[in-house]
Amino acid sequence: MDNGNFVGTVDVAELALLLFFLFFFALIVWIRREDRREGYPLEEENGKLLPDGGPLGKAPTKTFILPNGKGTYSVPNANDRDPVDIAAKQREPFNGSPYIPTGNPLTDGIGPAGYAQRAKWPDQDAHGHNRLGPLSATDKISIAPLSKDPRGLPVIAADGKTAGTVSDLWVDHAEHVIRYFEVDTGSVKVLAPFNMARIWGGRVLLDAINAEDYAGVPQLSTPGEITRDEEERIMAYFGGGYLYANRDRQEPFI
Repeated sequence: MDNGNFVGTVDVAELALLLFFLFFFALIVWIRREDRREGYPLEEENGKLLPDGGPLGKAPTKTFILPNGKGTYSVPNANDRDPVDIAAKQREPFNGSPYIPTGNPLTDGIGPAGYAQRAKWPDQDAHGHNRLGPLSATDKISIAPLSKDPRGLPVIAADGKTAGTVSDLWVDHAEHVIRYFEVDTGSVKVLAPFNMARIWGGRVLLDAINAEDYAGVPQLSTPGEITRDEEERIMAYFGGGYLYANRDRQEPFI
């Protein structure tokens, strides 16, 4: 062993390098398998599933325990797919052409009005309590004395008309911030995103949608609480208004 060899012409350095290459290859395969869970198997625009990648590229099914007694969730799951029957069509008859809504663009799930299928229960904190709720239902959070309380202020829409009046505020109990305005239109109460609005001159300016569009804002299934899915759809409704509320917003600047 004076020459450093212990089996023929194989030395320790060569063996260590070979073991490193094998380890690194196995690590890459393991990482690529582990990142193919959420959203897999992939699918075409028409809903056709793509190949799973074979034994080296397909992740074994893993079951996660959801917090606060919400059950379990297993991925990948080829049967748990979002529906693709949206009210839209391609603008031109070729691959890559953009889709345009064929119904109500604020609810069709297209472009800035797109949304994900989220959980049908409220977002909760570490103690299992609902994070979001009306300010009027709690005595632990209040408006700072030097801040303007927007309750009672009119809400001005994109068309300059009054959409309604702020009747309440929905707050995040974990972060102690306002998340939504509760707007009373006179016929219905809806939630409007706080971060899309601006309080100015004794009014709440929210130019995402027009006054008449407030009648179609997604409603809450349970009074006093909002699910993650309802949050997603409300944000998509108002976000879509920045493109679809008025026709001139869909035109080019030049």
